[in-house]
Amino acid sequence: MRGIKGMGQASGALAYSRRAATASSGCYPRDSPVNICNMLWLKGFHIVFVVTWFAGLFYLPRLLVYHAEATERIVQERLKIMERRLMVMTRIGSTMTVVFGVATLIWFAHASDGYFRQGWLIAKLALVGGLFWYQAILARLVRDFASDANTKSSRWLRLFNEVPILFLIAIVLLVVVKPF
Repeated sequence: MRGIKGMGQASGALAYSRRAATASSGCYPRDSPVNICNMLWLKGFHIVFVVTWFAGLFYLPRLLVYHAEATERIVQERLKIMERRLMVMTRIGSTMTVVFGVATLIWFAHASDGYFRQGWLIAKLALVGGLFWYQAILARLVRDFASDANTKSSRWLRLFNEVPILFLIAIVLLVVVKPF
């Protein structure tokens, strides 16, 4: 390891380790007009709430399958409570996903003029719109089950339960690979 001019080997090693620690923190350079650290916090919280949202999108249809197959009244009533509470958590997850997603989009748009012209981003946002459509159908199904007015079979609900994984695969591949 080479020292800094005019300093001994130990101070050169110290300067090197400080640079390495700062660079590895993901917030380098700190004095940049566009602070990457802010974007990393936004992106981190966006991912946390995406996971929360998808937990609800994956589990809520499964509860509806159980509800459609339940024959005991007490089980049906318990499932209604679980479905209602999970729908609330799913909505919180989706809302916070949008809040941090929009904040991240604004950050990137500020940092890069052509950010919104990227094909993968447009496709991803269209798929996110599809997820909101799926969530709206889930909300209607929860309402139907709550009023004992369900018309869907457990087989239909099982197939419906697989839809979010298709969205997830497509969105993750678009974001990671950025094919266009």
